[in-house]
Amino acid sequence: MRALPASVLTLCALTAAACGGVAEGDAAAPGRAPLQAPAAQAGKPAAKPVAKLAAKPLQGKVIVIDPGHNGGNYRAPKQINQLVDVLTKKKPCDTTGTDTVSHYTEAAFSWDVSNRMKKILQDRGATVKLTRSDNDSVGPCITERAAIGNRAKADAALSVHADGAAPKDHGFHVIMPKRINGPVDAVVGKSRTLGLAVRDAFIQGTGIPYSTYIGKNALNFRDDLGGLNLSTVPKVFVECGNMKNPGDAAKFQDPRFRQKIAMALANGLQHYLKA
Repeated sequence: MRALPASVLTLCALTAAACGGVAEGDAAAPGRAPLQAPAAQAGKPAAKPVAKLAAKPLQGKVIVIDPGHNGGNYRAPKQINQLVDVLTKKKPCDTTGTDTVSHYTEAAFSWDVSNRMKKILQDRGATVKLTRSDNDSVGPCITERAAIGNRAKADAALSVHADGAAPKDHGFHVIMPKRINGPVDAVVGKSRTLGLAVRDAFIQGTGIPYSTYIGKNALNFRDDLGGLNLSTVPKVFVECGNMKNPGDAAKFQDPRFRQKIAMALANGLQHYLKA
């Protein structure tokens, strides 16, 4: 595991305030009162240095966050089961996602984490777009989720999920695209770099271990996900853990831990964008 670079905190640079003097040719004319001396020369305290705010670390960057699934998908099976072309196969437009044994849904989890992450990234200066605007409606389809990132010309895109594996399985993994002779090929390399940054920040920030059941060192490469295959911008998925595992589920249902997840993911994105 690579150590994550030092926390990226903005610094303020100080610059001395300019003091106005008498310009050449402004001397008082005969018979007129002399011009008043600058404040410091007239016994008044000199102007204090003015703090100049440094640019925020992600100023000018565009990030698209894709909260997996949607809370209303279960109400529209015909719509979400409609097949769409992801270039390597046909797949359903979307799915309902998984949930914990107490029925805390993946859609609700991904929506909450994504909004927390959005706030963190915006505070750091980034322009952030979400692929859905609520957790009560349907979709969008996986093809549209990719298109949103493409239209935004995102510097990075991240799809937030949680897995639904056997209860004994636990840990997180990052899914990255493969070359498919398609639009994603041009950004496969950058997506891998993004994925590594997200992985390293995630384990450092949350302590959730690498997946015990899929991938190697928490990395999994796939060519069957429309959100990746159709992306023309660097993009990865993160499966934050297994919702069916009691330990992972307990963390996901804790708002304080969801904030830790959001912070870790935001740090991974920033590490990638500032590298």
